[in-house]
Amino acid sequence: MSATIAAAGLMVPMAEEGESHFPPTPGDFWQPLFAIPGTEYYFTRPMLLLAVATVILMAWLWLTTRRAAVVPSKSQWVTEQVYNFARNGIARDMIGSKDFMPFVPFIFSLFVFILLNNLFGIIPPFQNPTMARVAFPIGLTLLVYVVYHWVGLRKHGSVGKYLGSLLPSGLPGWIKPFILLLELITFFITRPLTLALRLFGNMFAGHMLLVVFIIGGWYLFKTYDPALMAVAIPAWILGVALTAFGGAVILPYLTASPTVGAHYIVLMFTAVALGVLGSVAGAVVGGLAVGIIQSLSTLGFPIQLPTLSLFVVFILVLALRPEGIVRRRGT
Repeated sequence: MSATIAAAGLMVPMAEEGESHFPPTPGDFWQPLFAIPGTEYYFTRPMLLLAVATVILMAWLWLTTRRAAVVPSKSQWVTEQVYNFARNGIARDMIGSKDFMPFVPFIFSLFVFILLNNLFGIIPPFQNPTMARVAFPIGLTLLVYVVYHWVGLRKHGSVGKYLGSLLPSGLPGWIKPFILLLELITFFITRPLTLALRLFGNMFAGHMLLVVFIIGGWYLFKTYDPALMAVAIPAWILGVALTAFGGAVILPYLTASPTVGAHYIVLMFTAVALGVLGSVAGAVVGGLAVGIIQSLSTLGFPIQLPTLSLFVVFILVLALRPEGIVRRRGT
């Protein structure tokens, strides 16, 4: 716990007299290390962690494979298990056993890179998931989609044939333009948008919750009130217990996997951000807005599009009213 509190102390600037950093806001996550000379840009802590992750992965792969043998050592065996998961559990299952092998290095690299950067969120002294900064998921998504569409164009030979392959066979001619429009929206807007936002939303929301517990417990300790200090430790235990309870409740309805509950985390983050960060009333209003938007979307759109409608509204709110639907008192 001391390491966690120390990391929080490094992350959150010291508050002036009468000023509080609880609950945390997105501004608390801006952590520049130094200004880049001659520019208005900064080298930030997430950038450093990204470089650290790259060095760690390079060293791990080199050290565990430089003396590869038919009978593997323990370290080689661990590396092979991670590789086999990316090869068989992701690439082969998603692409198919016929065409998956050329893409295994790319998928394996993405998998271990994202995994390590996400684990940084719970490993002292890092405790800062780089994917909680939306620019990094956007960059990875653009990289994936350049490869995705380039492979599609190379396979079909021309733009026309590639776009034609997006249409299901057997459709009446009059409906093809409408379906093509939906497919273009799906392949060029919805999928890259949701891929980036899902990764960002999961990491940002999870990190925000972690910081709430860290800073909340720290402020309880700093009161030096025996009653509040006694509550601080049970608050941490309660947070862990509620997380376990949530997992126990959701598992009977979903298959256990590393991403179980991710959909709900994204929705919760969207609800809180729509209302206003750091406000219970804002979270309630945001949750009602999420439910209403998703319910109304099913009346006029296909059942697969409620989430798209929600994210469109979310982006409009961020663009037009970044402070959220509910205005904080005093702002």
